Amino acid sequence: MRDSKFLFAAARNLRIVLAAAGNRRFLFAAIGNFRFLLAAVRNLAILLAAAILFFFSSNASAQLQQNDSERQLFEALNRERAAQGLSALQWDAALFKAARLHALRMANLNMLEHQLPSESNLETRLAEAGARFSVIAENIAVGPTPPIIHVGWMDSPGHRKNILDPRLTSVGIAAVRGQGGLFAVEDFSQSVPELSVEQQEQKVVSLLAALGFRTAAATDEARRTCQSDAGLTGNLPKSIMRFEVFDLNKLPEDIERKIRSHANSRAVVGACRANTAPGFSHYRIAVLFF
Repeated sequence: MRDSKFLFAAARNLRIVLAAAGNRRFLFAAIGNFRFLLAAVRNLAILLAAAILFFFSSNASAQLQQNDSERQLFEALNRERAAQGLSALQWDAALFKAARLHALRMANLNMLEHQLPSESNLETRLAEAGARFSVIAENIAVGPTPPIIHVGWMDSPGHRKNILDPRLTSVGIAAVRGQGGLFAVEDFSQSVPELSVEQQEQKVVSLLAALGFRTAAATDEARRTCQSDAGLTGNLPKSIMRFEVFDLNKLPEDIERKIRSHANSRAVVGACRANTAPGFSHYRIAVLFF
């Protein structure tokens, strides 16, 4: 009888152990589901942030607004450039849009990277935001405050070089508070304005006039010549120049030197292949000398 009671007790204890094992499996399953839920919520937060930013920044009537941290970093950057005799960088809405989206993604993932998982590279991110450029650069950081982040950049040779690069003309800066601190992004570019063919030609005509070519003008003949990779169309000129530049406010020294060698000629100008797409951009010009 005593052995029988012992067997019943052992059976009861076995049921308890089995129940505990079942509960443990349930607990592990619950933990796995909870981790999956956390990952889903985090991914959803990133998607929502991106969707909200895209909606508002693509709406002409709703512009992204600088926050105080972004203003502090912008002012600190241009103070450094002024101290070195460099021109101030201009605020660029497209670069700002790209920087803000990247900062939001970093803050939500709590990661500091120039290219996050499943994210495009810098060139593509800036182009998708609508920026046109010939040179680009990016600084990123995470820290407690804007002044500390700026000092860290200036103490880093690579980041300092970007801030003081004389080629750069535009910037967009974002600062987003996350779990790991203040995530900051500076997206730089040498911007290339979007100009029509006629606007490009007028700029070149003005530059030629300043060099003494008072009769310079834009013609369809010069445009057709610009569109061809080689050879001439229409009346044969004495000489022809084709060149590509990203800045029509001044001519490169080698181009200007060649143009000056035709000082006694009549010049006509043609532009073509106006690059209206965002991303790396340039202007293509032909100058015919008669």
